[in-house]
Amino acid sequence: MKKTSIFTVILFASTTAFSFDFGSVLKSVESATTSNSTTTSKTDLSDSTVTNGLKEALKIGVDYGVKELGKKDGYLNNQMAKIALPGDLAKAEGLIRKAGGEEMADNLILSMNSAATQAAPKTATIFMSAIEKMTLTDAKKILAGNKDAATEYFKENTTKSLQEMIKPIVKEAMQDNQVAVYYDKVNEFYNSNVKELVNSNGIMDMAKGFGADEYLPSGSDENLDEYVTQKAIDGLFKMIATKESQIRQEPIAQTTSLLKQVFGN
Repeated sequence: MKKTSIFTVILFASTTAFSFDFGSVLKSVESATTSNSTTTSKTDLSDSTVTNGLKEALKIGVDYGVKELGKKDGYLNNQMAKIALPGDLAKAEGLIRKAGGEEMADNLILSMNSAATQAAPKTATIFMSAIEKMTLTDAKKILAGNKDAATEYFKENTTKSLQEMIKPIVKEAMQDNQVAVYYDKVNEFYNSNVKELVNSNGIMDMAKGFGADEYLPSGSDENLDEYVTQKAIDGLFKMIATKESQIRQEPIAQTTSLLKQVFGN
């Protein structure tokens, strides 16, 4: 009786141990198979699929950025892209407003952002042309990169040509929106009112005493064409990067079968 009981216990224990180990092995095999399957599916993507997938993602990003920033007050109402006062005027904005120049500052900010908004739709063809030039090597490198790797590549390889091509568009839009007129008014107001206010209160002398006078604003001679052009481009890049990141990370943003193939899982 005792022998039978002991034998039964040993047999049960052995069977249980075998079942446990076998289950673990099965899980390991399943995990490895799934992993290999996923890896294979990714590495088996054709060169054209990888390249076209990235190009499609960027085109969607450009379309999104241009539409968002090209609509009424697109730059002005977008915290990522809004163009602030340039150079020293930005540091002096609080003083300008307190001295009675609030409307002038608002008009200048509105005019710059309106110029960028007016120019945005005209940049689409420039971006699309740059996308088409992307090579297979670029595409593979980007696919393995960070969530905004494509936008960074875009930024590094097209900024100079974009500046040259977009600047005339922005310049024309700035003339339409009287940016230079508002800019001169704010500068003149600063030089004739705010500077006097700063000096009369001894702020300048105090700053010099502490060696901090270099941080005080002194008006602005910023090249407006270049400033607004660069800010307009920066805003578009930010919007493109936002959309690219969504496509990489959120299945709901992978709206085509090609995007699902390249960026899914």
